Amino acid sequence: MKFDRRLLLGIVVIGLATLVWLLLTIGLIASTLEPKQRAVVAEQLAPRMALIGLTWLVGLGAIASILRWLFRRYVSAPARLVEQASVLLGAAEAAPIEHRGTRETKALAALIYQLARQRDELRAEVAREVATASQGVQQEKNRLAALMAELTQSVVVCNLDGRILLYNNRARLQFKALSKVPAVAGGAELMGIGRSIYAVFDRQLVAHAMDSIGHRLARGVGNPVAQFVTTTHSGHLLRVQVAPVRMDRTEAPTQELSGFVLMLDNMTHAFEEENRRDQMLHALTQGSRASLAGMSAALASLDRGDLAPDVRAAHRQVIREEINSVTQRMTELERHATQGMRTRWPMEDMIGSDVLLVAQKRIERLSGRKVMLENIDDSVWLRVDSYSLIQALVYLSARLVEELGVKFLRLRLFVEHGMARLDLIWNGPVMSTETAMSWEMDSMQFGGDATSLTVRDVIERHGGELTFVRERVRHESFYRFSLPTLSAVASLEVQESVGQARPEYYDFDLFQTTEESRVLDDSLLGKLSYTVFDTETTGLRPSEGDEIIQIGATRCVNGKLLRHESFEQLVDPGRSIPLAGVPIHGITQEMVRGRPRITEVLPAFHAFAQDTVLVAHNAAFDMKFLQLQEKATGLVFGQPVLDTLLLSAVVHPNQESHRLEAIAARFNVTVLGRHTALGDALVTAEIWLRLIPLLQAMGIRTLRQAREAAQQSYYARLKY
Repeated sequence: MKFDRRLLLGIVVIGLATLVWLLLTIGLIASTLEPKQRAVVAEQLAPRMALIGLTWLVGLGAIASILRWLFRRYVSAPARLVEQASVLLGAAEAAPIEHRGTRETKALAALIYQLARQRDELRAEVAREVATASQGVQQEKNRLAALMAELTQSVVVCNLDGRILLYNNRARLQFKALSKVPAVAGGAELMGIGRSIYAVFDRQLVAHAMDSIGHRLARGVGNPVAQFVTTTHSGHLLRVQVAPVRMDRTEAPTQELSGFVLMLDNMTHAFEEENRRDQMLHALTQGSRASLAGMSAALASLDRGDLAPDVRAAHRQVIREEINSVTQRMTELERHATQGMRTRWPMEDMIGSDVLLVAQKRIERLSGRKVMLENIDDSVWLRVDSYSLIQALVYLSARLVEELGVKFLRLRLFVEHGMARLDLIWNGPVMSTETAMSWEMDSMQFGGDATSLTVRDVIERHGGELTFVRERVRHESFYRFSLPTLSAVASLEVQESVGQARPEYYDFDLFQTTEESRVLDDSLLGKLSYTVFDTETTGLRPSEGDEIIQIGATRCVNGKLLRHESFEQLVDPGRSIPLAGVPIHGITQEMVRGRPRITEVLPAFHAFAQDTVLVAHNAAFDMKFLQLQEKATGLVFGQPVLDTLLLSAVVHPNQESHRLEAIAARFNVTVLGRHTALGDALVTAEIWLRLIPLLQAMGIRTLRQAREAAQQSYYARLKY
């Protein structure tokens, strides 16, 4: 370390000086002697040169010991006191300084501690005053929290960068179904303060909605709202309403928006309920017609009775009138019901691939046939009535399976001549054009249930075309739905009402986005989002077969530790856990038996750490284990990495130890769950938040500066 190098340099300089002094003394004495006397002295000293050298070394050692004692007492001790005082300056609560130095520096340490205690008392007094002054605000927050507890809609608020700054618990549960990476047991949740909304939704979905809002704002619409429909991994349909969050013009006159609100509704249940309702209505209509037929038969019997002619005539007239009346009502009811089925679902903006994903799952479930998606263009946007369009695809697939015995189906989507082409393809049995056209005009049926809606009605609803094509060379046929595409700047016709909501989890400081937050290297340390993690392993040699047995992580956002957003997972290493390590980490072979392998856990952890800076203590060790899994998982942890071990050496170069426990003791951080992955990650996170102001005081304010400073420290030379 720096102190040792200075001490060594001092000893070397003193040693050379004493050697030069000794040689000069011998030379001066020799110059005063006659040649014979010099010969006699040389003869006497020659056999005793070793003793002279030994005496010089002993003297040099004594001088070094004295110099070392002086350095420790008068140089190193004050330097350590400065570092300990800097820790007190940034600490939330003062802790006694354990200082070894002179009587004066010990008194100074005690005085610094007393001043820190007085500061804490002043802070507490100010906090009490602030608590009293903000009591009314707290009451409002409590009311809003109670409102959120009753709110049945999922609500998420993001800043313009897509970072989540507010959400409720219902949204957190909803987002589990939207996760792009299935979470392992006890694994990650993508919802979290400071996380990117684009870990859940495709960026183009939100960008499309915000473009629409921007265009409507430019036209002077007061409260523009956009919406889109997407699909979850389980095949559910989700409707998302997007509303802008406006910034106070007095604060930022050149920027109108500061973020956006997302409100989520699961449409799947309503989708299925409406389908059942349609089927019931159709059954009622058909049953009523049967009843009317029975009434007509009864009328025929009445005509053959023995009643007086005038009575029979009156009865016949009444029955006919009632039959006509019921017939008219039922016809009108059926007409309205059919019209309702054609127009009930609004036209929604939807990525074409999402339509096909839902159709694929429904066809496979209802027909039992495998459906493959091919040549899907993810850039194709459609304005569709997803309910009826998917019904049409399912209906045609069912008829192909039941009547032609088709074994395999394919769905294809692409753009041609400005129109989206959605193809339902099959190989094998050939169908006539007349049969294909009749299927378009028949009422759609699903098993024993039927609806009055036809495929032709669906096509007309979308303003598209349906063609039947046979390709004899490839021995395949397909129905082609030609649908209008939607440009990225098309205006969305949506409802203007948006329910008000407030979060259970929030950080409003994240509204203050800056240009620096968009370029990580130039971002301020206090403004970044961090994933602080730790691993427990079978041993200390990752390149020689040791494996991860536990990963734990937590998140720090906007200078705050989010303990409720954590990741903890035991891992089956696929090898035995050495007994010598069990007393350290407490993880036995039985505890990891049946747990997921690292190739299953890393995708979830990779998603948890997405769009954040990684932080670890002795990060080179943990990162080596992750890097060795890149080939097996295809996942690269390419985000920036900061090491609290290296940065502790940067801010406290005179401290003798930079072990996690030693740093925690200096910062007065309570160590709980030592040598558990999540426990160590939480301690490391607490330490990192205390290091940030110390680094800033040294002029190390950005991520780039922190990485450069860490690379220059002594511990950065260690390799794994």
